[in-house]
Amino acid sequence: MKHFSGAILRAVLSILLGVVLIFGPAAAVLYIIMLIGASFLLPGVISIVSYFMRDKSDDTISHMFPLAGLGSALLGAWLILMPGFFVNILMFVLGGVLLIAGIEQIATLVSARKYGPVAGGFYILPALILLVGLLIIFYPMDVIEDTLIIFGVVILVYGVNELVNWYKFRKNDYIQLD
Repeated sequence: MKHFSGAILRAVLSILLGVVLIFGPAAAVLYIIMLIGASFLLPGVISIVSYFMRDKSDDTISHMFPLAGLGSALLGAWLILMPGFFVNILMFVLGGVLLIAGIEQIATLVSARKYGPVAGGFYILPALILLVGLLIIFYPMDVIEDTLIIFGVVILVYGVNELVNWYKFRKNDYIQLD
């Protein structure tokens, strides 16, 4: 393999996330929020511990208490201890992610037209991804578990579509779906 493509990494991570959300949406959302909390808590704790472990005689190091680190640690602890509270917020974020993913794939297809014709069929899945993102944003609280399963299916399809597009356009040998 000459070089590892970001498209492959996006596709594989999207497929994995989709499978997890399809088969365990209720638990997955809580663990995702707790993982986000840990990603805030750990750097916050490290910055606070580093503050107390610093060489007090060194004048090049700031002597101010790391308020940002404290805020990060507190937010992380809050996310870990009360993940259910953040589920509502997460629904808007997931809808936004799909919205951005659909727009990004459409923009990629539009820019690929300068290398050759792009069949209209290639736009179907990105348009559906964009549509589902809009639906999640406008109706996030109706059925959270169903929304997460839908998000899981769509993100799985996004990942597969990303792999197909990478393969087809990498070789510049794509099939016209008109």
